[in-house]
Amino acid sequence: MTHDCVIIGGRPAGLNAALVLGRARKSVVVIDEGRARNRVTRETHGFLTRDSISPSEFRRIAKEQISAYPSVTFAEDTALLITGTDGDFQITTVQGQTYRSKKLLFTIGMKDLPMDIKGLSDVYGKSAFICPYCDGWELRDQPLVVIVKGADATHMAQVLSGWTKKITICTNGSDDLTDAQRDELNQHNIPVFNSPIQLIESNDGMVEQVVLKDGTSILCRGIFFRPKLMIGSDLPQAIGCKITEAGTVIVDNLGKTNVPGVFSAGDAATHLHQAIIAASMGSLAGVGINNELNEEEWCNIWCYCTK
Repeated sequence: MTHDCVIIGGRPAGLNAALVLGRARKSVVVIDEGRARNRVTRETHGFLTRDSISPSEFRRIAKEQISAYPSVTFAEDTALLITGTDGDFQITTVQGQTYRSKKLLFTIGMKDLPMDIKGLSDVYGKSAFICPYCDGWELRDQPLVVIVKGADATHMAQVLSGWTKKITICTNGSDDLTDAQRDELNQHNIPVFNSPIQLIESNDGMVEQVVLKDGTSILCRGIFFRPKLMIGSDLPQAIGCKITEAGTVIVDNLGKTNVPGVFSAGDAATHLHQAIIAASMGSLAGVGINNELNEEEWCNIWCYCTK
């Protein structure tokens, strides 16, 4: 059986694309390994009607609603190899399954690379976060440590200043700041510590203090940091998709890549990592895929009838 679309990744972008395509009566398979990046967080924020929902509950409700459209199925698996071209892709999985599909949609997200900071993994997703818009409200008026350097330090401090004025910058080594950036932070009474971080102390995932190698201890109730990321799969690049220097797939406003028949959406195609943005990109990609499928079928019938 050749499906209309195989979606690789079952996160908000992939789920919303599946919903759009299911409602458009397209045959869809969503392949997902069940290890979404936001699984470490307790709550998802900023998503209208679903604010503060857990990621697992979000996916449960999404799948329940998508199940109303019988042309969409789910496979808990990992895509391993892709061959073929637009109109007839073959996707082979780790479990040895092969799916044929007219179109492909990558919603593979990003993966966190390890950061060599002792104790960070204990608080990540509980009291240490990457996105102020996702988790700033919960830490309003609290003392925060921001682990960044260079221009990111002034940018992150400015963004966070809407939630709290109690901000301390830890650069975990060389700060990479210009004199102007240091002056700017100093004028806003934001201290900067360059000593490497020795340990983040916490209790049940809630940060208590950041201890530096020079002996400095910084009391805080939350952390924001700039993660090191890589794209969730090398498959887009393997089949020829153009990638930015930041590691995201280059797409147009409907998620189309430079490879015919291949689309991408969500965190793998933008630097704005919010669930609602990913879902909206998935919706747009679903529209783009459906439009292509309908146009191709329409033209095939028209061309056949006019011969």
